[in-house]
Amino acid sequence: MTLTALAETAKPRRPSQARRLRNTLAPYAYVAPFFTLFAAFGLFPLMYTAFVSLYRVELQTPGDMEWRGLGNYAALLNDQYFWTALRNTFTIGVLSTVPQLVMALGLAHLLNYRLRGRTFLRTAMLLPYATSVAAATLVFAQLFGRDFGLVNYVLGLVGIGSVDWQTGTLASQIAVSTIVIWRWTGYNALIYLAGMQSIPPELYEAAEMDGASRWRQFFHVTLPGLRPTILFTVVVSTIGATQLFGEPLLFEGSMSGGISHQYQTLGLYMYEQGWGFFHLGRAAAIAWVMFLLILVLVGVNTLIAHRRSRTEAGR
Repeated sequence: MTLTALAETAKPRRPSQARRLRNTLAPYAYVAPFFTLFAAFGLFPLMYTAFVSLYRVELQTPGDMEWRGLGNYAALLNDQYFWTALRNTFTIGVLSTVPQLVMALGLAHLLNYRLRGRTFLRTAMLLPYATSVAAATLVFAQLFGRDFGLVNYVLGLVGIGSVDWQTGTLASQIAVSTIVIWRWTGYNALIYLAGMQSIPPELYEAAEMDGASRWRQFFHVTLPGLRPTILFTVVVSTIGATQLFGEPLLFEGSMSGGISHQYQTLGLYMYEQGWGFFHLGRAAAIAWVMFLLILVLVGVNTLIAHRRSRTEAGR
């Protein structure tokens, strides 16, 4: 009788149906807040913007919607200012992204060594990123002033004439790109620094034993180990360059991006159409063009990275 009682006591109890149901639904309950917020503030605005882009909608009368189909998109393709904004977005993106990531990589490489005051330098790297876009742009607008700007004063000391940074096409784009570089270089440098510190030190020790200099260690150990991090920063910087808005808007205070639209980006062009000319339908179409452009650029970057990985894996 004692053995029978012990056997019955040791026999595992089956969980009840309510407990099994609770265990099944618990993971979904934990992730439900995220998907709820994403659906409310991410998916719904995206779908509604696509819906509005198919209609003629004016800001004064948002309730009056006239069906246009793809008419808003066709109007964009026939608008020379759209192509100007697209070209400016690409040019400013290249002028700001390439130097920014190269400088960030160099700064991270220096901070990876044992330097005095490394903690202070790393904290100082984030100060431009923490600075307000409006404050940074207004300061740089004064620095790039034509008559009393500090940049033209320094150029004059070396014999270069005064440059009109707000009227010239290339000059204004360089000025706007400089603001972006100043704000985001430190942020990307810290990301690269975190990636460098995750590389096993044994690889550097082996390379040093083989007689590799620091430059060879950088090119043959650091860069291959940072490949996923570099891809991440390239993708994020590409998205940011496509959505660039605050810097060109506040540089001169004009939504047209200069008197000849010389530095008007797609984000600024969308703002001008929607809140300057009150064409909400066309602004929604521009927003979707920007979204599709980001998907294409991110896809191209990812494809190039995968091909390089396969090529190096096959060697």
